[in-house]
Parts: sequence; C-alpha cells; structure tokens
Amino acid sequence: MPFSDYKTALVTGASSGIGAAVVERLRRENIEVHAVARSTEALQQLAARTGCIPHAIDVTDRQAMAELAARVEFDILVNNAGVDRPKKFLEADEGDIDLIVDVNLRAVLHLCRLVVPGMVARDRGHVINISSIAGAYNFGGNSSYHATKAGVSMLSNQLRIDAFGKRVRVTEICPGRVATDIFNHVHGNDPSVRERFIDGFELPQAADIADAIAFAIAAPVAVNIGHMEITPTLQVMGGLQTAKPDQSREPKP
Repeated sequence: MPFSDYKTALVTGASSGIGAAVVERLRRENIEVHAVARSTEALQQLAARTGCIPHAIDVTDRQAMAELAARVEFDILVNNAGVDRPKKFLEADEGDIDLIVDVNLRAVLHLCRLVVPGMVARDRGHVINISSIAGAYNFGGNSSYHATKAGVSMLSNQLRIDAFGKRVRVTEICPGRVATDIFNHVHGNDPSVRERFIDGFELPQAADIADAIAFAIAAPVAVNIGHMEITPTLQVMGGLQTAKPDQSREPKP
C-alpha cells in the first residue's frame, strides 16, 4: 500500500469542502499534510482538528508557493483550489476571466512545475488534480470555467507522458455536483442557493471524494488510476437542444 511510502502532502483549497475532507483523510493515514488556502481562521480550525500544517497563501502567489515547495519534498500534490464566475461567455467580464484562469489553470501548472520534477527525481509521487465534469461536458453559463477544467484534464494526461518511466502517478478526479459550500461561494450566501443546488438532492459528500482519492493513492504502486468521474446517481450529463431561428430577425417581404 503506497500510503506507507508517502510521507508528505500539499493540498490547495484546503479550508473547506473537498479540500478540507482530503486533509482529514490523509491525516488519518499519518501523512504530514500542508494545507493551503486564503482563510487563516478556517485553516487554524482545520489544523486544530486534524494536526495539519496550515499555510494562509493564495495559490496565485507564485513566490510564496515556490518558497513552500522549496522547503518541503512533497510526495502527494492535491490541486483542489478553484473558483467560478458563472455567466455566458457573451457577457464575460475581463477580470472574471483572469481570475478563473489564474486560479483554476495557471496555479495548477505552476504547482506541478514546482513539485513534479522532485517527484521524478525521487522516483516517487502522486499528483491528484481535481478537475470537473465541466472539463468534458457542456452546460450553460460557465464557459471560462469549462475551458480551464479542460486544460487541467489535458495537463493530467500530459504529466504522465512527461514523467514516463518513473513511479509518479497522476489521477484526475472529475466531480459532478457535490454537497459542499462551493455554491454559496459562487452564487452568494443566501438560503435560496442551498435550496437550488443541495436541499432535496441525493448528492455525494466531500468525504466521498476524499475516500475516492485515498483509494487511488492506496492502490499498489504498479497501478495508476488515471481518471475518476464521480457524480450523483441521479445526475446525468449531456442532452440535445435544437433552437428555431428568431423569426423577428427574418427579412420581411
């Protein structure tokens, strides 16, 4: 079981939701977990509960992340931090695009750049990239988010090629709807948001995603679980829509 071979982990977006659940799950395996997020208070609470090492850092702070990666040899990297600003791309805001790209894709690329070469040199390591079903399926209102998650998906495949010949495993986790507070972060802290996305649905919990990650890590080192799509049983992706042309724009005789 490779858990016994791994000593340290870096988890981003660790203050709540899936990130916090992953920290808790890895700590149960006696992994030294460095938890990164912006919220100092939430990180301190997580540290008191789990014994993780908190780092109040924005993942877009390249210098701070580089300093952390230089101090610790990480055996496990969990790229979980993410943001969304859902709106149609025809109404996209310049700042929203930059934020989504900076957090969801650029930060992941740079963290892999900082951490994965050390894994290759030590012939040991596991990268967990949390992407989304949005990286593979289309649904309205999240165009920039979809683009970044598709980038993370392709990066996950490419990392295996770049690390080929070494015992560095890469797992892409693609969650569908999960019962976390991400919806309040994205849509506003209003009871109607929970009613719209959580209440009444049978959804995976953050701990379920963390258990799936632990399963991939715990597999024999000869086994790479490359891709896991985790959705509610009562959720499906895809669908077909056909629109009629706008008759009001048709030329009149």
